[in-house]
Amino acid sequence: MADNELVLLDQVLAQRQAERSVPIREDDAFELFAAEQALHGRELSSEEIADGVVGGSNDGALDAIYVFLGGILLSEDSEILQPGFVATRVPVGVKLELWLVQAKREVSFTETAIEKASDAAGRLLSLSEAEEDLLRLYSPTTVLRTGFFRTALRTLATRHPQVEVTFVYATRGRTSGANAINTKVEIKARDLEGQLSAVIPGAVGKVEFMGSAELWKRANTVSSYTTELTYVESATSENSHVALVRLRDYMTFLTDNAGELRRHIFDWNVRDYQGDVEVNREIRDSLQDPAAPDFWWLNNGVTIVCSKASAVGKTYSLDDVQVVNGLQTSHTIYSVLRSVEPDHPAFGRSVLVRILVTGDDQATRDQVIRATNRQTSVPAASLRATDDIQRDIEAFFLGNDWFYDRRKNFYRNSGRSSERIVSIPFLAQAVMAMGLGRPDDSRARPSSLLKKNEDYRKIFSKEVPVEVYLWLARAQRSVDAFLSSGEVGISTQERTNFKFHVAMVAATKLVGSPVRSPKQLAKVVTAGADIADADLDSCWTFVQERFAAFQRKVGDPADKVAKGTAFVEDLLSALQPAKRS
Repeated sequence: MADNELVLLDQVLAQRQAERSVPIREDDAFELFAAEQALHGRELSSEEIADGVVGGSNDGALDAIYVFLGGILLSEDSEILQPGFVATRVPVGVKLELWLVQAKREVSFTETAIEKASDAAGRLLSLSEAEEDLLRLYSPTTVLRTGFFRTALRTLATRHPQVEVTFVYATRGRTSGANAINTKVEIKARDLEGQLSAVIPGAVGKVEFMGSAELWKRANTVSSYTTELTYVESATSENSHVALVRLRDYMTFLTDNAGELRRHIFDWNVRDYQGDVEVNREIRDSLQDPAAPDFWWLNNGVTIVCSKASAVGKTYSLDDVQVVNGLQTSHTIYSVLRSVEPDHPAFGRSVLVRILVTGDDQATRDQVIRATNRQTSVPAASLRATDDIQRDIEAFFLGNDWFYDRRKNFYRNSGRSSERIVSIPFLAQAVMAMGLGRPDDSRARPSSLLKKNEDYRKIFSKEVPVEVYLWLARAQRSVDAFLSSGEVGISTQERTNFKFHVAMVAATKLVGSPVRSPKQLAKVVTAGADIADADLDSCWTFVQERFAAFQRKVGDPADKVAKGTAFVEDLLSALQPAKRS
């Protein structure tokens, strides 16, 4: 008889497949699922998880690769990966993490799998290996994703980063009890840990086995937004509060049972951690100085919103908690206090915390986020999640049983199907590709597409009917599903490079001319046309053929072609004769 965990795990996997408009290969589905569970505590979006999956031919027995710097996921357009990046912008001792995931649908763990991963890691993580040689051995996506780590490691050489490399081996097998991991596999795993620890002096290497029980448990673990906050003194006005909180107690509030930062309570913050900027250096210095004044004298404090707050003794119990202002302060407190002695004077200092009880009123929460961040230097586009247009899109999606994740991971943590959850960056890429005719930007700038206010205003506008935004999200999902299907049979790299180009070609065919504004798609939406009506198979064949001819002419690598405007112009010019005929 099969283990209960295995039966339940297979049921979850089957349900995930049933939710997809076009089911993908079972092995591919398991890779996605395993990567999601391996990075469970990182609160990544569905798109961020999918972007890290590299499984396929020549993947070096690595099915997914993720790199984090200071807890922030790196992508192709991350600043640290760009030429000319100044390393001093990153704090000394910053944490650089590499996660390697291998996922096999087998019901056992084998020596061979670890040996292959060990061989690949030996080359892919070596700074002396030339990229040209690596590309002869491994897929472009595998070299690209591990290249994030190599580039960051070189750039940060003078900043003495804390390097941690984790290899997660996931199967449907058992990790304990009868028929579990045998001794030879465990020995190979220890050898691999030693190898990963030798990437640079002082690095930490880890190997984690995840079987059916671990995968099932993580898949059914939902991040808690209910927590407690112990305070020293407080003042109350109606149903909101201001409290002085010892930094020792604030650290308890910030961290989970494993001592890791509870990143999901910052999901609604309008900016990421800024690293070694002046304000954070000042916060760090004031914490590390034993003779410094009490912390709250020198710092504006933290703003928390929640749906409910109740106090027993000197402890608040907070429901649906989010830190909406004070991310820089919180991250710096966490970074400093986790590295000092337990009796350091900083633990006895206090931080000022505002607790605003907004109930279930999302509009009020948005007003608080805007008001508390207007006092700091935040680009207008960074406040996008609170814009009226964003709330309008969310409401329209919800009314059509789709979920617009303007509050990151809100719907996934509410148990909604990931197949119908659309993030702000994903929708922006779809609009840029199909609504503005710029698939090259969608491909080249996955995480920085909205940094320019000019681009943001073109992508998100009240003049564009909300129906168009839902159509674009569904259209891009359909294109992605089509290219991921076994019938098409293309590599991960091809899919990544050209999914937005295929989407643009399909939209152009439906409209009958190049699309330069999302408003042009309104007539397609009104007519009830679907992206599949453009014949996605012929669209993909067209892109393939034009790419092959274009690459022969220019001789550039595939990803450079996909990120350039010249290929977009080539596609659009080739579509014109078809339009006139």
